Amino acid sequence: MAQKIKSIYVCNNCGCEFPKWYGKCTNCGEWNTLNEEVKNNGNSSKSKISTNKSIPILINDINTENEERYYTGIKEFDRVLGGGIVKGSLVLIGGDPGIGKSTILLQVCDYLSKNLNILYVSGEESKRQLKLRASRLGVFGENLYIMTETNISYILDEINASKPHVVVIDSIQTISSPEINSSPGTITQVKECTNALARLAKMTDIPIIIVGHVNKDGAIAGPKVLEHMVDAVIYFEGDKHMSYRILRSIKNRYGSTNEIGVFQMLDTGLKEVENPSLMLLSGRLKNVSGTCVTCVMEGSRPIMAEIQGLATSSGFGNPRRMSTGFDYNRVSLLIAVLEKRAGYFFSNLDIYINVVGGMKLDEPSADLAVAVSLISSLKDVPIHENSLAFGEIGLSGEIRSVSRVQERISEASRLGFSRCIVPYYNLESLNTNNIGLEVIGVKNIRQAFEALSN
Repeated sequence: MAQKIKSIYVCNNCGCEFPKWYGKCTNCGEWNTLNEEVKNNGNSSKSKISTNKSIPILINDINTENEERYYTGIKEFDRVLGGGIVKGSLVLIGGDPGIGKSTILLQVCDYLSKNLNILYVSGEESKRQLKLRASRLGVFGENLYIMTETNISYILDEINASKPHVVVIDSIQTISSPEINSSPGTITQVKECTNALARLAKMTDIPIIIVGHVNKDGAIAGPKVLEHMVDAVIYFEGDKHMSYRILRSIKNRYGSTNEIGVFQMLDTGLKEVENPSLMLLSGRLKNVSGTCVTCVMEGSRPIMAEIQGLATSSGFGNPRRMSTGFDYNRVSLLIAVLEKRAGYFFSNLDIYINVVGGMKLDEPSADLAVAVSLISSLKDVPIHENSLAFGEIGLSGEIRSVSRVQERISEASRLGFSRCIVPYYNLESLNTNNIGLEVIGVKNIRQAFEALSN
């Protein structure tokens, strides 16, 4: 009698398994996230991943003096990775469709193939399609090998046989194992195939870069454990209908997790932007109310960003609130502080916040610029065109100190700003000699707006 096939239900948010379907995952609390998967009964043949046994050795016997990274030829990409591709690492790149994931990987492969053997595995495009796209991007790698395959066993066999220096998998959702009775792209397939690639990368010291699709919420499709299995997780941000792209590292075992790389999408591929601040401030109108420039830290890099605020009378009973590039809940908090502590009332007004250039600001130091832009729009008073402001706003309306103020001010001076509004308690640690701009310390929101509007 044939053995009955068993099914389990797996949460696509946390990866927790259940014997039957539930409307709500009891582990993470998300609704309608359980998908049916066929459980592996253990009768399949042994996996072809690796049969080599790892032998423990003393940590002092491990030699890392000659450890080198593979430089990709794209400084912004190397910056996000922490200085290049580490041997034996597993890097996951995610982003919306059409954002530029495959484009930048082809450009990286083109540079690396000058001195290294590169294997590009595609499960989405044919060899001819890849060749046409590579020709459009000007990619003619001397040692770039293309493989169109979706069977993980054949891919692992090819990597073990040819021993390439770098492997690219595009994308992990199209790769499947015949030993697992489920469709490609399911949670079980994605998790097992990624685990196989991770084990191979560690055993052979071959770095593997995998592309991951994202779901409707913007997170990488598959269980959250997928991000824990890799060494680095990189996201492409930005609207695919706009030319600028931001590459952000949210996990990196070999570098900072706050670094970003800025690119511009052209007909010939992605071009790195070496001065993002100048790009984000280009086209800024002067003597217009509702705009304020701030400076945030993205890893070790100070970035200037323009924040636009609009307060207008509402035609409905409930005023509308909208925020692009800045946390919506944070905007609501700042509006409450402005009304309670500073006396600026927005209760019957529609509020719109926009960060120009597609940037997403999550640092509290942008609070002051958001508040000032709203006050400027409310009173219809322009902010001084060569001024900027940064600082965290507390619930009592005070301006709290922020970190790395010296670097922010130096960046502002380099770009030609003449006045900088900073938290008062940051003045003690500042060296204002030979900076070339006026630094004003403020304690509350009213002082900040008066200093910026004069």
